[in-house]
Amino acid sequence: MSTGPGAGRFDERRLLVALFGAGTAAFAQLYAPQSVLPDAARELATSASATSLLVSAATLGLAVGVLPWAWVADRVGRVRAMTVAMLGATAVGLAVPFAPSFELLVAGRAVQGLFVAGAPAVAMAYLTEMLIESGAAAAVPRAAGTYVAGTSMGGLLGRLVSGGVAELFGWRAGVGAVAVACLVATGAFIWLAPRDRGPRAASVAECAGLPDGGDAVPDPDPDPDPDPAPAAAPDRRAPRGRLGRFRALLNPRLLVLDAQGLLLMGGFVAVYNYLGFRLAAAPFDLSPGVVSLVFLAYLAGTWSSARTGRLVLRHGRRRVLIVSAGVMALGVTATLSGWLPLVLAGLVVLTAGFFGAHAVASGWTPVAAPQARTQAAAVYNLAYYAGSSLFGWLGGIGFALAGWPGTVGMVLALVAVAAGLAAAVLRD
Repeated sequence: MSTGPGAGRFDERRLLVALFGAGTAAFAQLYAPQSVLPDAARELATSASATSLLVSAATLGLAVGVLPWAWVADRVGRVRAMTVAMLGATAVGLAVPFAPSFELLVAGRAVQGLFVAGAPAVAMAYLTEMLIESGAAAAVPRAAGTYVAGTSMGGLLGRLVSGGVAELFGWRAGVGAVAVACLVATGAFIWLAPRDRGPRAASVAECAGLPDGGDAVPDPDPDPDPDPAPAAAPDRRAPRGRLGRFRALLNPRLLVLDAQGLLLMGGFVAVYNYLGFRLAAAPFDLSPGVVSLVFLAYLAGTWSSARTGRLVLRHGRRRVLIVSAGVMALGVTATLSGWLPLVLAGLVVLTAGFFGAHAVASGWTPVAAPQARTQAAAVYNLAYYAGSSLFGWLGGIGFALAGWPGTVGMVLALVAVAAGLAAAVLRD
């Protein structure tokens, strides 16, 4: 569906820029309201936990939409599916700020999340297939890193742009401005993305994986085998293979890794959802634009994610995962301080710890399920965003009952459970 000049021929640089645009467009919209939640709560006269549904509804929509979009991509082609998904998300994003009621805002955000899911559901399988078919398999890690950088940068820019614009024109204008910027990024993807092979009979789960790419290697010989005997053999073995993959997904080690994504991501999003409410109130009284700057702490996650690989080689996955969870706990505890520099330092430490733990858990998941790598990655993805939706909302209950210490207490409990499970079950 890409129509830009040269879209029909493969160019690795075009692919990288296109995927960076896709990651930016998807995740800028997903988290755009997070930095303006206090302003939205004041205008809508809603509680902190209710207002956080503007984020949680979208991440829940993403979690629900991952596998359906992978199915769609198998039937219409990956570039076409991503294009429809991103255009749909941007169209809804442009309409959401005009919703007249809180209920319509939440419903619109949920629909937007369903569309956003089309990017993470398909992007990794698309880039892996394109590079392998072009004979550039060695470039897959770099391309995957470019896409992930786009998602990280998108999440950061979405929060910064919405907060900065909100300070001048209100929170609705801030969210709308992000949608306009994402329209430009979506246009870059449509213009630059090399065309893929179109519809295929691939595994649905294949498209829902994370950067590992595991089983997402296309068949080098698409022509059917003329010998009917060998062709019948896969059918006899298929049920056993599916059963084996299902059993692999129920492996205790894999379930504990899924729990890391569920619990740690839930705690992480809860902090970012409700810290803005604390910083906008006494004794800090920060403006929306200044509050949005706290999301620059995300850059600590970029640093820790890159360093985690070296630490794992030296100390092992289990130890690095548990220590990273401990760093998270240390960081969130520091945010209890009434001294702003210590609060911000705690946020940086929390962010570094979370992204370190996430890098270990997400990378360990396909290794722990060699029979079902992409399926395992998809389940981890679902747990990751389900935790964001559930605990991102529940943190507001703690905030309503006991203020910021209530949210911190919930996050510490989640981190303790995650670290305890890792210590008890996981082994290198």
